[in-house]
Parts: sequence; C-alpha cells; structure tokens
Amino acid sequence: MNTETVTSQVKQMTATAPQLLALRGISKTFGPVHALAAVDLDVPAGQVTALSGDNGAGKSVLIKTVAGLWQPTSGQIIWEGRPVLLRSPKDAETLGITTIYQDLALCDNLDIAQNMFLGHEPTHHLVLDEDTMEIAARKTLEELSVTSVRSVRQPVGSLSGGQRQSVAVARAVMAHAKLVIMDEPTAALGVSQTQLVLDLIRRLADNGVGVIMISHNLNDVFSVADRVAVLHLGRVVASGPLAEFDRQSIVEYMTTGRLERPATRAVAAA
Repeated sequence: MNTETVTSQVKQMTATAPQLLALRGISKTFGPVHALAAVDLDVPAGQVTALSGDNGAGKSVLIKTVAGLWQPTSGQIIWEGRPVLLRSPKDAETLGITTIYQDLALCDNLDIAQNMFLGHEPTHHLVLDEDTMEIAARKTLEELSVTSVRSVRQPVGSLSGGQRQSVAVARAVMAHAKLVIMDEPTAALGVSQTQLVLDLIRRLADNGVGVIMISHNLNDVFSVADRVAVLHLGRVVASGPLAEFDRQSIVEYMTTGRLERPATRAVAAA
C-alpha cells in the first residue's frame, strides 16, 4: 500500500471520527487580564493544524492550557469525544498530548538515545538497559525517515537545530503521543533544516498523529498545514481548512481580527 493511499485513508477516517481534541468556550483570565475568551477549536487526528496570531494573541496561553500547565477559567476540553480535566502536564501526557517548546527540553551532555528515554529509562536487573535504548531509538528515527544523524550515540549538543527538533519529535513518538504540539518549530533554522522539520511534521500527520503547529511563518503554514486557526486578542477569529484562506487573509485576521474582502483559495495563493 503506497503512502498516498494510507494518507487518503487516514483523512477519510478523521472526517467521520470524533475530533481528537475539541475546545469549547475556553477562557483564561489572570486577574483583570483576559488572555483567552470563549475559544472554540477542533483538532483532527492525522492532520496538521496551524495556529497563527500576532504577539500577545494568546497562542502560548492556549497551548499551555491544552498541555495541562494551566487550567481554563471556564470552558471544556474534549479529548477523543469525552470531556477531560487536565490538572497537570502529567495528565496531558497520560492522554497522549506532548508539547515541544522552543527550548526542546533536551540535555546537551546526553546522547540521542539517552534524551529519547529521559525519565523513562528501561532497566534490566536494576541496570540501565543501554542496548534496548539504542535499538529502540534507532528504530524510531528510521520510521520517521530521520537520516541526518550519524549515530544515536551522538551527543545532542553536537546536533544542528533541525536535528535537535527531530530528536524531540522522535521522543514524542516513542512516548506514543496522539497529539504533538510544536511551538515555532522552524524558528532560527536555515532553509535545509526548515525543510527537514516540515517533512517530519508531515510524516507525523500522515501516520495518524494530530499536530498543532504554532507558526508566524506563512510559508511553513502553507507548505505543511491542513487546517489553520487564527487568534486575535485571545479569540479565534477564523478557523477551517487551509484551502479557504490565502496569505493576505491570514495576515488581516492576525492584525485586525477581521477580513474586509473574500479570501482567495489557498491553492491559487500558493
């Protein structure tokens, strides 16, 4: 079965199945500050949902709420069709929600395999099972078609930005993540490293994983996203399939919170 057939089947299933993640009326206040206001958002499995918005729009607050760092002031988080209460990041991780922040939370003094198993190291007779770690880490990287690293014993401190993102994504896959949230994954990367990361994001979605990608870079959004949601002053002012937007319409929603003209189809804008 070829990749296009698998991708098509995944998207057909997600069209009829409940949303992987659904946010309904999510609000978050910090004293007098209303960081989020009645946010509704659907995130399907097997698709990349781009989350865009200007600085201060509420993107970070939203993903930290989904990640369990903060509880919403009001509203409901629905996971695989049922309401859930995320009291901590551990609750989110137990469900299968992994967040990859810009700092990636990698340890430069450890190698790739050690980083991928950090906090979940296997043991055999009370001794760290290095062989199992190495085999599993290599297999996961191969499944994600990550071929740019020499060895899983290579120190993370020696890796490029794109390679480091690859290790962080592989760690999420190894943890059986169903939803991966990525915060500006291509920030400060060069052209080739950006493409490496975008290809990896696309493979995640094609394998049935839901992806939320926070990005200011509209080239990245139009390159890899299936859907887009735009935040403005704590509200989702537009969301839907990427084909319903063009670059200018997203910019207008980001900067003004509204659209003064009909959007051109994304296919024509790309």
